[in-house]
Amino acid sequence: MDAIPAWIRHAPILIVAASVATLGAALVSQYFFGLLPCVLCLWQRWPYVATIVLGALAMPLWPRGALGPWLVALAGLAFLIGGGIAVFHVGVEQHWWQGTAECGGAPSARTVEELRAQLIGRPVVRCDEAQFRFLGVSMAGWNVLASAAFAAFSLAATKSRLAMRAAR
Repeated sequence: MDAIPAWIRHAPILIVAASVATLGAALVSQYFFGLLPCVLCLWQRWPYVATIVLGALAMPLWPRGALGPWLVALAGLAFLIGGGIAVFHVGVEQHWWQGTAECGGAPSARTVEELRAQLIGRPVVRCDEAQFRFLGVSMAGWNVLASAAFAAFSLAATKSRLAMRAAR
C-alpha cells in the first residue's frame, strides 16, 4: 500500500472533503452573506450531496474492495452531471439560452390567494442574473471549473487504482 501515491490512496476522502467544502461554501454564501440561490443553484448542490455519499461508501472499500473504484467513478460521473447543470446555468446567465420555467421568477399561481402566498413567502431569485462574481466569473462559472477538476480527479484515481489492481 505504501507504493500507491497519496492522491490515489486517499481519493475517496479527498472527494468527500472537496464536496463538503464546495457545498459548505454555497451554504455560507447563502446563510451568512445573503446570496439567495435560484433554482439552478439548488440543482447544482445535489451532485455534491451524491459525491459525499459515494465517497463515504467508497472509503472502506477503496484499498482492497472491487466496488470502491466503481463508487469513485460514479462520483466522477456525478461531478460531470453537476458541471453540466452549471454550464446550463452559465448559459442562462449569459442569455445564450432560456432557463427553466422556474428560472424566470414568474409566479405559477392559479388563484389570487396562491399568488399572494408566493409573493409574500419568498423573494424572487432569477437564474439569469448572477448575484456575485469573483474575477468576473459567476458562482455557476466557478462551479463549472470545480466540477470539471473534481471529475477529472475522480476518474483519474479510478483509472490508476484499476490499473494497479490489474498489474498485481
